Amino acid sequence: MKNTSRKITAVTGAVIIFYTGIIIAWHIYSPDRSIEMQNPGADNRPPETARKTDDVRIGEFFMRYEQTTSQLTGKWIRFRGESSSNIVRTSDNISIGQDDYPVLWGVETGEGHAACVIYNGFVFFLDYDELLSSDMLRCFSLETGAEQWRRWYRVPMKRNHGFSRTVPVIADDYIITLGPQGHLMCCNPVTGDLLWTKDIQKEYKTEVPFWYAGQCPRVDDGVLVLATAGEDVLLTGINCLTGETVWETPNTLKYKMSHSSVMLMSLHGKKTYVYAGIGGVCGVSAEKEDCGKLLWDASKWQPSVIAPSPLQLSSSNIFLVAGYGAGGALLKIGYQGNKWTATITEQYKANEGLSSEQQTPILYNDMIISILPKDGGSMRGKLTAYLPSDVHHPIWSSGAEERFGLGPYLVINNHVFVFKEDGELYVYEIKGHSMQLKKKQRIMEGADAWGNMAYADGRLIVRDAHNVKCIKLN
Repeated sequence: MKNTSRKITAVTGAVIIFYTGIIIAWHIYSPDRSIEMQNPGADNRPPETARKTDDVRIGEFFMRYEQTTSQLTGKWIRFRGESSSNIVRTSDNISIGQDDYPVLWGVETGEGHAACVIYNGFVFFLDYDELLSSDMLRCFSLETGAEQWRRWYRVPMKRNHGFSRTVPVIADDYIITLGPQGHLMCCNPVTGDLLWTKDIQKEYKTEVPFWYAGQCPRVDDGVLVLATAGEDVLLTGINCLTGETVWETPNTLKYKMSHSSVMLMSLHGKKTYVYAGIGGVCGVSAEKEDCGKLLWDASKWQPSVIAPSPLQLSSSNIFLVAGYGAGGALLKIGYQGNKWTATITEQYKANEGLSSEQQTPILYNDMIISILPKDGGSMRGKLTAYLPSDVHHPIWSSGAEERFGLGPYLVINNHVFVFKEDGELYVYEIKGHSMQLKKKQRIMEGADAWGNMAYADGRLIVRDAHNVKCIKLN
């Protein structure tokens, strides 16, 4: 027993001495101090892989999948559709029965709210892949949901209530997107080939809004119209096929970019681009002879955040809304003796009348349709209707339990389709100046379903923050 104890003691002592020696040697050992400086490239890293953080190469990556064809010809070409009204007039046989609409397909997305365009049987939308830190333009079959192609580029960002927000604009020869950080990308919609790109932060010194770019590009007569609202340029026109500048409006007003989109209106017989930026509202000529000329501005309307776009009520009246307590305003445009005037005739808080936080209201049959914001008092979240002559007293509102948050809505023939922000679809029939709920259907267990809906060929595209789904309405 004593011998065993002596052996254990000896072994333990030897182990202690051994490891103590290692520790002492580690402390007193001095490595070779002759360090050789290595020149760039000596690590054999492939060329073009080392980049600065702001070195974004728009559209550099591309993936094509198995291609399908389509005989469909329906189109939803931009934000709020071809007429920019969010109103669809169609001969399609839209079903309003009690049966649920079939959900044809769905696809998971990165977190965002960017809505779709539809063109000849294909669906396009912006997405953001967090694993790749990349903006992506993706193309899908409207009929099957099969992905056709995607083009993307790396642009690291932090999530801020999602990433992508804007709706592309599309025609036969191009599809143009504006990414969250202000990257313009133009591609061929069939092949996905890259046509041209622009970085508006670099080129125009644009300050992208806090919640990323929300302005949806529009095209008129082959010219892309965008409110860059940079140091020197307020609005610009760009050739859709070449990317060359056609005209520019100097930013003498010093507006900054908002989330609102440029709207085309006819005011006193003159085609005018109307933009609500951070700093005020302005009108810019859309006529060929003086396109880009600043006609008028109104600085009295200056919300700190603007998402809805201006809504034309008549040849001289424009309705303005914004969230975060801004409420609504009426803008009157005058023209006499070649002189333009712009006057805010009325301005009020959200709980005092018609307003909206995110969605642009719809003017339908002498009735303004909107969902009131969370600061809209007892009417908050309700679908409402007002007469343009009285924006303080609603002529109709949805039931006490029918509240939709920031969800989108559009009119198809004489029905209003409303997508509640939690993923439930409501359909109301318009009867004169009132509406009647006809059906509701749970489409998804959704969250933050804020992106605009799109319609073509009897199919409705909806999305929440993580999913895009296609519903068959006929």
